[in-house]
Amino acid sequence: MAFKHLKPEEREVISQMYATGASNESIGAELGRAASTISRELRRNGVGEFYFAVDAQKLAEQRRRGARAKSRKLNRPENLAYVQERLRQCWSPDQIAGRSRREFPENPERTVSHQTIYNWLARDDHRRRWIVYLRRYPRKKRRTKSAGRVDRALAKRPAVVNERGRYGDWEGDTIVGAGRHGGALVSMVERKSGYLALLPVSSKHAAHVRRAMCGRLQQLPPALRQTMTLDNGSEFAEYELLESTLDMEVFFTDPHAPWQRGTDENTNGLARQFFPKGTDFNQVSRYKVTRAENLLNDRPRKRLHYQTPSEVFTQQRYRAVQT
Repeated sequence: MAFKHLKPEEREVISQMYATGASNESIGAELGRAASTISRELRRNGVGEFYFAVDAQKLAEQRRRGARAKSRKLNRPENLAYVQERLRQCWSPDQIAGRSRREFPENPERTVSHQTIYNWLARDDHRRRWIVYLRRYPRKKRRTKSAGRVDRALAKRPAVVNERGRYGDWEGDTIVGAGRHGGALVSMVERKSGYLALLPVSSKHAAHVRRAMCGRLQQLPPALRQTMTLDNGSEFAEYELLESTLDMEVFFTDPHAPWQRGTDENTNGLARQFFPKGTDFNQVSRYKVTRAENLLNDRPRKRLHYQTPSEVFTQQRYRAVQT
């Protein structure tokens, strides 16, 4: 999957958490990013021992403008023709770049780097015409359903979960943003209390979703993370890592049966009051997501005898910590 640049909102989260002494791993889990991404961001855009979101965004934009200026070399017809001719001969971008340095040692305007060529291939309107000449180029992967999910069918879920007989049984889903690059929210609802967790992720990539879920659930005592029920979406492909990290069982609903996760489906409908369809979640601040989560958790529920999910769940979390 192609790397996606950090957003200003993500840099704000990094700034806040870094100031409290949070580790790169915990910051990455909160954002659905690798710890190495956070480490690189702090190293490249920090100022000494400090990291300020506004300054980091300016530094990143300056670096990006510099990269774009370099890529303009392929706006020159002679350079573009040079690259295209050698692509047709099945040369790799590295081979083309190295040869250009050898053929034009005294003329840097005629040399191109391999990264410049890759950047051009990534954005060119006719990239499909050119990447076929590369030995390695992205191919669309076929989605396959994991055989392991059969062993985690809903029918095998313990009866106590179906009866809402204990706390710590969750349902999970994603609320998708606008278009292919509109981000998403991972929603997790505790079945007995109705307590909701909303986790913004930059995409539905399985690693992003899994890290976000683990980062939130690891903050709970083990007694409050017993099971997780999910649908069959590809964003939950890393369910085995979720199980091993959190020591909780994962179960899956039948295909095209959203009512089997009725608690989460209903709660997602409530969340849409704050984030209607077409929302670009990459443009929504963490503050707005947290505010929506708190407002939903602070609504009294009839089935809780008009207590709020927050009150019920907080009480159970306190008891779990004390035992």
